[in-house]
Amino acid sequence: QVQVVESGGGLVQAGDSLRLSCAAAGSTFSIYAMAWFRQPPGKEREFVAAIDWSLGGIYHAGSVKGRFTISKDLNKNTVYLQMNSLKREDTAVYYCAAARRVMAYDLVSTYDYWGQGTQVTVSS
Repeated sequence: QVQVVESGGGLVQAGDSLRLSCAAAGSTFSIYAMAWFRQPPGKEREFVAAIDWSLGGIYHAGSVKGRFTISKDLNKNTVYLQMNSLKREDTAVYYCAAARRVMAYDLVSTYDYWGQGTQVTVSS
């Protein structure tokens, strides 16, 4: 089993930056990839970014490319999401997830373990 816990959400203004953290614990040796998803109010959960746990693959959704950056620190078993130039439409609950194997990085069904989510609210 793998446990993932997000932190770092909050209320910011448009144009601000925020960094989310996701700490993994438990059987981290079984992780193939980790990802960030978000769920805006009244909408479905959507892919934001993913990163291979041991290899070098990094993937970002088109809507955040150039503004958000996913990274990892294996010494800390932690994945980060650096969010710059935040917009109101980035307001959502952000979820961290871990996958033991990957067919498609951007599918919710790929991921086996999920955190509880952290709220990010961007005001204008």
